[in-house]
Amino acid sequence: MTRVAVAGFQHETNTFAPFPTTMDLFERRGAWPELTRGDALPARFRGLNIPLSGFIEACRHEIAPILWAGAEPGGHVETDAFERIAGEIVEGVRAAAPDAIYLDLHGAMVTEAHDDAEAEILRRLRTVVGPDLPIAVSLDLHGNLSRSFFDLASVVTVYRSYPHVDMAEAGARAARLLDAALAGPVAKAFRRGSYLVPITAQATGFSPAKELYAALPDRDALSVDLALGFPPADIPELGPAIFAYAETQEAADHAADETARHLASAEGAFDDRLLSAEAAVARARAAAAGPVVIADVQDNPGAGGTGDTTGLLRALLAAEVPDAVLSMLHDPESAAAAHAAGVGAELTLRLGGRFRQYSAPLEVPVTVEALSDGRFRFTGPMFGGSDADLGPVARLRLSGTGVTVVVGSQRAQNADQEMFRVVGIEPRDHAIVCVKSAVHFMADYQRVASEILFADVTGANPCNLDAIPFRRLRAGLRLGPLGPVSPGPG
Repeated sequence: MTRVAVAGFQHETNTFAPFPTTMDLFERRGAWPELTRGDALPARFRGLNIPLSGFIEACRHEIAPILWAGAEPGGHVETDAFERIAGEIVEGVRAAAPDAIYLDLHGAMVTEAHDDAEAEILRRLRTVVGPDLPIAVSLDLHGNLSRSFFDLASVVTVYRSYPHVDMAEAGARAARLLDAALAGPVAKAFRRGSYLVPITAQATGFSPAKELYAALPDRDALSVDLALGFPPADIPELGPAIFAYAETQEAADHAADETARHLASAEGAFDDRLLSAEAAVARARAAAAGPVVIADVQDNPGAGGTGDTTGLLRALLAAEVPDAVLSMLHDPESAAAAHAAGVGAELTLRLGGRFRQYSAPLEVPVTVEALSDGRFRFTGPMFGGSDADLGPVARLRLSGTGVTVVVGSQRAQNADQEMFRVVGIEPRDHAIVCVKSAVHFMADYQRVASEILFADVTGANPCNLDAIPFRRLRAGLRLGPLGPVSPGPG
């Protein structure tokens, strides 16, 4: 029987984030599963919307499970973490002596030593298994992919939805594409996009991304995929990439060229949809019905944001909104103080603002309304079924206002309504609902929202590409749809 070594190493790196990604962030459970090894993988990942889960479910071959590791997006992955995890994957493959490999990777991992970390993993594996052993990889839609990576991988699939409700399906597609690679050589083609796309414009529920991805279903090709890239990464390989696989080189080239033409023609239609915080709050307050969901997109922990900025909170207070809830502010100190004081306690806290380049702490009197250990199960379309552990969590009413804030002890993107329900808040019952997320929240919150708004508030995940101080991009890349052209490194 064919034996397939299976491993995952996921990280989306924001090279502008003000903190590194350390080994302990991979080892502990947060919104993502903890580092899992060996025979524990199939049971731990069964039924989850994670690529590894979909691959294992669809794979018709014997599985040799090695490990899966993922951490909340953040700054550069420390060398120690990368070397330990990548080294364990390589040695696991060496010991398994497989007939093929499947990797659940992101595509936008940057380490202290490697701009193109996924290509580095493949290079190391190729030294062990040689140039011909089939290696299938599934990737995030936000991957920044190089030609080197494409050449080293046999076949690649990419998520086709943002929010990523199809992560498991991308893994299942990788299993089917790997079967084609096992049956014989697969022709392949790679193309680069010529412009950057802001994160909020990449949502596949909006045009033109909706139409771009609807046009991908594989007709004359075995598989065609588009990665739109992860903009807050100052690396030479930044930007969109297209992967096509077919039975003939002519068919692969045609599929890649067709997708590249679609991407080029869509350039002028992309819209980041950003409003100032003040405009977003005013529009939400004036809405005839709620809830109106406001996304604090540039403080999205799911893109390397600190999760603790106070700009949107200040806009809510300045507008004297009568009913607004926000989750989840990353503030371990305030969560600990609330737990020490207990439910019903009144105290003054300095909320958020630990990174002064983005915002200052907000010193306010609060009432502790509810407490939780931060352990719960997600129920939304993207993370549903996965268990979270965000440490101590508290619900705080800002005294004398209509604003309630949920503070937590681990950085995590609010992509699921359970991040309010963990402390007894039902989002549909409130006029304004604020989330620290960019787009993933839409999968769950659009089911209750009367309107969704994207607030332009200072944070570590710039969605306005004009605000990103790029220095290392390749020459000729346009810095946004119809934007200025990068002169190259320097």
